[in-house]
Amino acid sequence: MSTIDALSDRLSTYLSREQIQQVRRAYFYAEQAHTGQRRRSGEPYIIHPLAVASILADMRLDYQSLMAAMLHDVIEDTGIPKIALAEQFGDVVTELVDGVSKLTHIKFETKEEQQAENFQKMVLAMAKDIRVMLVKLADRLHNLRTLGALRPDKRRRIGRETLDIYAPVAHRLGLNSVRVEMEELCFDAMYPMRSGLIRKAVATARGNRSELVDKIATSLRGRLNEENLPTRVLGREKHMFSIYTKMKEQRKSLSDILDVYGFRIVVESVDMCYRVLGAVHNLYKPIPGRFKDYIAIPKTNGYQSLHTTLIGISGVPIEIQIRTEEMDAMANHGIASHWLYKTDNNEVAGSQHAQQWVQNLLELQKSAGSPIEFIEHVKVDLFPDEIYVFTPKGRIMELPKGSTTVDFAYAVHTDVGNSCIACRIDRQLAPLSSKLQNGQTVQIVTAPGAQPNPAWLSFVVTGKARSNIRHFLKSQRRSESVTLGERLLDKALASLGKSIDDIDQAHIDLVLEETGLGFFEDIMEDIGLGNRMASLVARRLLVANRDTDIDLEAFNDDAPLAIKGTEGLVVSFAKCCSPIPGDPIVGNTSTGRGLVIHTETCKNVQEIRGNSEKCIILSWDKDIDSEFSVDLRVYLENRKGVVAELASAITQADANIEGISMEDRDAKLSVTQLQLSVQGRKHLARVIRRLRTIRGVNKIVRVKN
Repeated sequence: MSTIDALSDRLSTYLSREQIQQVRRAYFYAEQAHTGQRRRSGEPYIIHPLAVASILADMRLDYQSLMAAMLHDVIEDTGIPKIALAEQFGDVVTELVDGVSKLTHIKFETKEEQQAENFQKMVLAMAKDIRVMLVKLADRLHNLRTLGALRPDKRRRIGRETLDIYAPVAHRLGLNSVRVEMEELCFDAMYPMRSGLIRKAVATARGNRSELVDKIATSLRGRLNEENLPTRVLGREKHMFSIYTKMKEQRKSLSDILDVYGFRIVVESVDMCYRVLGAVHNLYKPIPGRFKDYIAIPKTNGYQSLHTTLIGISGVPIEIQIRTEEMDAMANHGIASHWLYKTDNNEVAGSQHAQQWVQNLLELQKSAGSPIEFIEHVKVDLFPDEIYVFTPKGRIMELPKGSTTVDFAYAVHTDVGNSCIACRIDRQLAPLSSKLQNGQTVQIVTAPGAQPNPAWLSFVVTGKARSNIRHFLKSQRRSESVTLGERLLDKALASLGKSIDDIDQAHIDLVLEETGLGFFEDIMEDIGLGNRMASLVARRLLVANRDTDIDLEAFNDDAPLAIKGTEGLVVSFAKCCSPIPGDPIVGNTSTGRGLVIHTETCKNVQEIRGNSEKCIILSWDKDIDSEFSVDLRVYLENRKGVVAELASAITQADANIEGISMEDRDAKLSVTQLQLSVQGRKHLARVIRRLRTIRGVNKIVRVKN
């Protein structure tokens, strides 16, 4: 078991005596604060902070991070206030501790939301100081090492949460050794039987293959010595979770995966990496398409290496990674490796990649509607599979695998995403839903006044695109609901001989207080969405206005409301009767959907026709230029070329075919279903007259349901 003295000895290799003394002071403070507290295993609680600090010492982190590790549970578990901690240890250490502390003093509706909220706190703290994340990951790693004291269901839940959030974060920050250990421990916790079986099979296979591994390593070292290339050649062991994931995703047997032999070659310089690559390609034949150059284009987390796969002795595949000593440190410790090197002014060097990623998360958090929505986006964006595409100016953009051109547009800028109407991939026009591939050049075409389409939500994959589209649609829906609500309330007040201008603010405030809403616009939005009746709100306003000389029953709600067809998301046309301009229409205020428009003869509105609260008399605006869908059923004789004649007649009548299908009734007669877009009843009548001139057309019926 580690002690503070043993830890101090290890720290003396890279920290000054004063800094070690500060770490010890934090330890003794935490030990006193946690007096009497024990872990589930029965050990004194102080064992946990000491172990977290020990993990960070392996990464050679600075003394402030180690102090925060010692104190990371003090605010949460011991009742010591943040101010007291700041007086003792300063603002920097206190902010680190506060960033890691859980938000137990806030009540959350669900456990899931609590975890999401905690993660948001971490992200906010990361933006100020990336070390918060490193302390949190070390905290989680030690908790995983001591999972045995917990119930199986709790072990599984912590394992799942770690694989969903913390292991991908460690990967994104380049903390490979932390990520691997987390995955191994989670695998043991979640699937103990599967883990045991794979471990046993690997141990058996390792004994059988040790001779071949030595033979390949000797062969590689011999060739590199001949070329005078000083290197370290290391065999790479496969991890249990990585083997299990490959078996599951690639549907391969265990023997197929264990047949691949891995080696790492560590050299002195970047130039030597490429010389070693040439030497190993001369020794063994490379497999085409399996070479990756992460030195020229590093991964998002800063990882750099050359990857190649060769056909070795007896035809077995050999996976080789070639990198410098610094790249090897970055691969194992990621962002933490920067604490090994100091800048000229003796400040700790940070990682540009990691800080940029944190900034992106912060932007995402601002536009997400709730902690759950935020965590859902973050989980998608954390997956390491990425693609690299180019802007027209040659800038490389990194996106998650499966990203579409709309994801690309939002990655460039929110305004570009909101106003995109088309795209070109490698100079060719392509649909906005096209999935991007590595190396493509993408150009976005925008237009002023263009708006996001709700259909985009069905194919975008990045959190930034999804949350920005949702945010825009929410605000657009609100503004359209408010506008429609104003029109409905105006109409209801006009039927009572008044207008909104007649109602003063004091009486509007009375109604707001009664409804529990903050603004008059909120009432308008509720009316527009169908959650409140315009006539009831109008009467309530007049009663609040103390207008006793008005007979509320003396007026009738006869003036129809004009519909333009461009009202947006809160006005929809019923599919049961498909109304078009010229049809007599009524509106049904449907809760949450706004105004649904039906024809007067539609069976679905017959029951509410007499209810002036639910049913609104409507008319069509005189200046409509929108197009509306209408379905026709055409009975005609079977003969060659008749469908072409139908299409020609519809085009001549300035209508557009949206859909067409045919069914044969018998050898002579067939029925054609047409879905057309027309401007109204007069336009439809013109289309039908054209269709009647075609030889063989027996009957035309407009389908209303």
